[in-house]
Amino acid sequence: MDRPRLMNRRSVLGLGAAAAAALVTPGCSRGKSDEPAPAEPGRFATGNAGGVYAIYGAGLAKLVTEVTGVTMQPLLTEGSVENLKMLAANKADIAFSLSDSALDAYEGVETFSSGALRFTALARTYDNYVHIVVPVASEIFSLRDLAGRVVSVGSPNSGTRVVANRILSTAKVKVRPRMLGLEESVAALRAKALAKDPATSSGIDAMIWSGGLPTDPIKGLQKDIGFRLVDIGPVAEMIALKRFGGYVLSSIPPSIYQLASAVPTLAVPNYLLARRGLSDSWAWWTLNTMFRRQTDLMAVHPEAGSLDARSAIATMPIPLHNAAERWYRANHI
Repeated sequence: MDRPRLMNRRSVLGLGAAAAAALVTPGCSRGKSDEPAPAEPGRFATGNAGGVYAIYGAGLAKLVTEVTGVTMQPLLTEGSVENLKMLAANKADIAFSLSDSALDAYEGVETFSSGALRFTALARTYDNYVHIVVPVASEIFSLRDLAGRVVSVGSPNSGTRVVANRILSTAKVKVRPRMLGLEESVAALRAKALAKDPATSSGIDAMIWSGGLPTDPIKGLQKDIGFRLVDIGPVAEMIALKRFGGYVLSSIPPSIYQLASAVPTLAVPNYLLARRGLSDSWAWWTLNTMFRRQTDLMAVHPEAGSLDARSAIATMPIPLHNAAERWYRANHI
């Protein structure tokens, strides 16, 4: 499958999964070690049902449970913002988050202006890509065409909503927002496209989604209504240049969704984060399993193949968990 090529700030990410595997050779398929097993069950805040966070997270939780013999429970959530709040409230032990949301939380700005949150990082895992999805027959071809339209901007506590608001604000486009999760958004987009009278439909004209490639519920739209992705290149470049560390200019290859051509967009790195005080055992075993069972994770979702030992440590300014730092050093990263 074609993979996106990031168009700037990506020189440090050159090795790929094959090189990572060479650097981290498993002692055995279960990743045996002198590291003690966790003392109690863990909780893993993932994301929207059907999204990569949820699929990848469930797969990783299952493997960690298998390797340690201690249950790691995956939790469906609205996404990054909720996950970060769950870490801070000790309602989750590890969680996925988009880097921009994590940076906002760590600095105590935007959505987190009521106070900075503290957490640590285990790894940079893969990159999300902003999708602005419209039916193939839609008259929407640019961000400006979204003005006045009914648009899903993501769940209230999602990273999608954070990046959607930034894109629309930067483009100075006002829409009629609907705060829907992934599967709700897909259903609402399909409903309006198939409605006999779209003008009276309760569906939506477009949806904004930040997710891995492919996001299966979106991919499924090609089978019935067909869809296009809106080119946001100029606005994406403005945001990437303005906010270093949170966004990267990139594109979605046509082969991912059977599109006519590549679509310029924003890529947003994903972090796997840990709550303050997470035991060394959980941090070490989670990270160790991600690398030593990477082939198994890739069978769960192809984005697991993006995990790379050299780029995984690039979580700045979020500090690495002590056990994660120890793991990388032990494996000569």
